[in-house]
Amino acid sequence: MSSRGSSSGSTFERRSVKGLYSPMQRNSSDRDIPGSTKFSLPEIQKATKNFSPNLKIGQGGSGPVYKGQLHDGTLIAVKRAKKNVYDKHMGREFRNEIETLRCIEHLNLVRFHGYLEFGGEQLIIVEYVANGNLREHLDCVNGKTLEFSLRLDIAIDVAHAITYLHTYSDHAVIHRDIKSSNILLTNNCRAKVADFGFAKLAPTDASHVSTQVKGTAGYLDPEYLRTYQLNEKSDVYSFGVLLVELVTARRPIEPKRPIVERITAKWAMEKFVEGNAIQTLDPNLEATDAINLAVEKMYELALPCLATTKRNRPSMKRCAEILWSIRKDYRELDLPTSPTN
Repeated sequence: MSSRGSSSGSTFERRSVKGLYSPMQRNSSDRDIPGSTKFSLPEIQKATKNFSPNLKIGQGGSGPVYKGQLHDGTLIAVKRAKKNVYDKHMGREFRNEIETLRCIEHLNLVRFHGYLEFGGEQLIIVEYVANGNLREHLDCVNGKTLEFSLRLDIAIDVAHAITYLHTYSDHAVIHRDIKSSNILLTNNCRAKVADFGFAKLAPTDASHVSTQVKGTAGYLDPEYLRTYQLNEKSDVYSFGVLLVELVTARRPIEPKRPIVERITAKWAMEKFVEGNAIQTLDPNLEATDAINLAVEKMYELALPCLATTKRNRPSMKRCAEILWSIRKDYRELDLPTSPTN
């Protein structure tokens, strides 16, 4: 389905239910059944060339991630935790991630293929997403600056993914670790949210769930940090930080910068309130009229997302609607002008 469309709330809602938030079509292959447990250790060892260091593509808190290829040609990513590095806590994370992944499916979420728990191995197998993560692109590790239009597209993709988790999945899910390094990009820069190790099912009969604080410094909801009470609006706070990150390309915490700039979201919001939002733009981008307007509107959205209390934050669905409108206005302003005679 095209990512273009009307920015009106009613049109967005109709498309959300029937298209953007509906499950992808699957074929009848056993491999396509969510939560398939048909992987064997020899199969994964063969796919990853016995966990070759040359196929290591990342390092998570619970262990390394490897690229692999199944016998049918399917490219996979294998998240591995060895017995000597996982404990009861990591075992809970492993089972939690499996239980979450097997009940969700959306275009902008990394697709779950299956898992393996055998002897000293705990493996989670998901789709391989070829183009690295958002943080790498904001850091220009490939030598290229991520275009502003793509940053807007990514923001919308992530908003769709979180909206699905909160509103349209079988059971509402709170991700708890929305951050740029957990946003993977395809070759055409479509975003896919990954890493559900900290995810939590939202309560159906209460406004929040009390739980140990999990997440990443710089993205953590201050109310959750203070009260240990988690709900969907904690993801909204993290998304507000991500919006600022997309504009500035800075990390949420920049310890080597002057004191007033070390907490990026706080610094950016202060600049926005002063009327100087454009001063926070990634210096690798040229400030056009279209970008100027989009930055103002993105910060206008980020400000309530970053509210210190959850009751003042918008829903993720509302964030997605607003971002669609911002992108529509951006595209209209960004149209190339015809040469004059």
